[in-house]
Amino acid sequence: MIKKHNLAVAFPEFEEKIHTLKVEDNHFKILFDKYDQLDHEVYRIETDSEPASDDTLNDLRVQRVRLKDEIYEYLNKN
Repeated sequence: MIKKHNLAVAFPEFEEKIHTLKVEDNHFKILFDKYDQLDHEVYRIETDSEPASDDTLNDLRVQRVRLKDEIYEYLNKN
């Protein structure tokens, strides 16, 4: 089953912090929105809603993982 990679599900220990930072921290909001956009693009391709090559899909997945790592580091520092 194909599903979205929600940050609150990926990092349940940071669920409240994610919500707070989205509202109060502009840099985090930008990271969060970018991650959400990438995740949505990957989901649309995986569910065949939007055609794309395997290379494009893999590139988007790599970007999403790197951004997720950056968000995780940000959550641990702040």
